[in-house]
Amino acid sequence: MDSSVSNAAHYNDTVVRQFSIMAVVWGVVGMLVGVLIAAQLAWPELNFGVPWLSYGRLRPLHTNAVIFAFGGCALFATSYYVVQRTGQVRLFAGRLASFTFWGWQAVIVAAAISLPLGYTTGKEYAELEWPIDILITLVWVSYAIVFFGTVGKRRVRHIYVANWFFGGFILAVALLHVVNSAEVPAGWMKSYSAYAGVQDAMVQWWYGHNAVGFFLTAGFLGMMYYFIPKQAGRPVYSYRLSIVHFWALIFTYMWAGPHHLHYTALPDWTQSVGMVFSLILLAPSWGGMINGIMTLSGAWHKLRDDPILRFLIVSLSFYGMATFEGPMMSIKTVNALSHYTDWTVGHVHAGALGWVGLITMGSLYYLVPRLFGREKMHSIKAIELHFWMATIGIVLYIAAMWIAGVMQGLMWRAVNADGTLTYTFVESVKATYPFYVIRFAGGLLYLAGMVVMAWNVWKTAMAGRSVKVQIPAVAPAHA
Repeated sequence: MDSSVSNAAHYNDTVVRQFSIMAVVWGVVGMLVGVLIAAQLAWPELNFGVPWLSYGRLRPLHTNAVIFAFGGCALFATSYYVVQRTGQVRLFAGRLASFTFWGWQAVIVAAAISLPLGYTTGKEYAELEWPIDILITLVWVSYAIVFFGTVGKRRVRHIYVANWFFGGFILAVALLHVVNSAEVPAGWMKSYSAYAGVQDAMVQWWYGHNAVGFFLTAGFLGMMYYFIPKQAGRPVYSYRLSIVHFWALIFTYMWAGPHHLHYTALPDWTQSVGMVFSLILLAPSWGGMINGIMTLSGAWHKLRDDPILRFLIVSLSFYGMATFEGPMMSIKTVNALSHYTDWTVGHVHAGALGWVGLITMGSLYYLVPRLFGREKMHSIKAIELHFWMATIGIVLYIAAMWIAGVMQGLMWRAVNADGTLTYTFVESVKATYPFYVIRFAGGLLYLAGMVVMAWNVWKTAMAGRSVKVQIPAVAPAHA
């Protein structure tokens, strides 16, 4: 039989396997850099006097590695897996899908080289210089063609809701990247933003918050709507609520960015619009969280014995917590206390470690055995161990940052009777030191859990083999 005909009857899981493995690899690398810079905040001499090991160079490397390398590879893997299964069809343009893998790895390697060397635009989550931005654009356009091409040739009439979230994330990130990264090249690896002053700040935080809203929320909600029902063996609690969740989230998130710029030169009315939409955002966020958790109705007992399901459900608890905290911190009076403090760092990591990290780990634990022809992961006890290491690590991290942040805000605001500041800035730094040590311990525990996962994935992959999964001959009425 002709190999192209043979392939047509099977899902294209090669690219899914590649992205899944690299998600784990980059997770370890990105979190290792995070632990190093956390240690540098407690013990500054750990930069060893080397410029490219300094906090200012490694911190953007950490954020890019965890968001775009770890999170990005996981999103590529799960979206390619889900869109094939829910459409009962092989990936559109297989060679282009392969290009998205190798192109994305090239972007990651370019970031890992250029950021420590000091090549940066200085824009949060968009630090990469213009040649790399162009490569990102090419990969992303290819990703959109593969994903929407697959949706377009599906054999199931219905488009499952997970694909709505994946599709929304792909389109929004494309728009955000192109607009925010508009820049004028001024030589190799040097450029100037197309915007200036407060307009540049506004465009940056429209991008910055929606990188959270679409890359780190909508895409991972696509995972949630597929892998929780699959692992629980239950249908989504309310399909109607999932559609309302999608449209409410997509409409509301785009307007929330100005809350990053309270008490700045940004017009006051713009700050207020950002605050109001942030508060509205609580409703769809919690609607989605409740929908995911209630999917376990009638199957709560499975949490006792299934550590993968525990990863998935506990991630939703952190999603709910982070999406309550974010709108609260956007209120101007609360923001007056929290802004520029480590409370913001705690909030970001509640979302990143708790929501993004745990939902990704749970989804990958579901995927890896199926991709390598195994019934289950090599060690279920290792998954159990990883869950507790990750959860305890998160709690240590965010509790330390919450306490440190509120303390910093109160110390900076404290004034004497004569109007002078009660504390110097250095005193607030000194008071924060113990919490930086606790934060480092929490991050180290979380990283160690990721290393356990890497070992477990390696053993599972080595014991298994690359399998071809046949596409059902007759598409069912529902995915």
